[in-house]
Amino acid sequence: KKMVMVIDLAKCRNARKCLEGCQKMHFLPPHMEWIKFYLMRDTEDQAPYWFPKPCLHCNNPPCVKVCPVGATFKRTDGIVLIDNDRCIGCKFCMAACPYSSRVFNWEEPKLPKAAHKQPYSPETSTPPKIGTVSKCDFCPDMVRKGELPACVKSCPNGVFYYGDKNEDAVTNGTDTVLFSELLESRAAYRFMEELGTEPSVYYLPVVDRAFDYKSGSEGLSEDKIALYKKEAKITE
Repeated sequence: KKMVMVIDLAKCRNARKCLEGCQKMHFLPPHMEWIKFYLMRDTEDQAPYWFPKPCLHCNNPPCVKVCPVGATFKRTDGIVLIDNDRCIGCKFCMAACPYSSRVFNWEEPKLPKAAHKQPYSPETSTPPKIGTVSKCDFCPDMVRKGELPACVKSCPNGVFYYGDKNEDAVTNGTDTVLFSELLESRAAYRFMEELGTEPSVYYLPVVDRAFDYKSGSEGLSEDKIALYKKEAKITE
């Protein structure tokens, strides 16, 4: 297998339900985000759009190369995982990742009893451990069960497609399409591909967007909205 994800930017409205599903599945606190959201604008003449960014599970991952203990590794199916039983918290992988996809567990996780009882596995990334690094893991335990990752299942707008590149099929839970046809017909691209990391996450450009970007500000604090606008260089 070769697991890939396709993110349709035209459908994203910053609902953040994908993040909520991810946090619930992995027992993450609200401040720990494995999926980061950015308000992007390609030029000052173009409208802004929301850009969700999980770990890109690179085929040529710099994080794997710098880990001194082999805690970060890439599987044959392309998924990049972290073994927190081996992680020493040196943060070399965080420094090497050009996408800032990793977070550090500074605090002792507050977990429900069910999480404490289950054995640790790199496939679930739970229970998390203080002093280690964590990130989006593509939910390989769910894939093993024939289910979709938490972000895909939780998104109400069908933004995330997930599947096996070798089978040439991806699905967002509602629609199943040919991976190759989706990339060709929608002119997909990979984020910062010029770095040579060869991400396994593809983006579909914003064409016929389903939502105005302002709808993604609902429920956010004024400070958060101001920060998003500043990053996208929006003046109103």
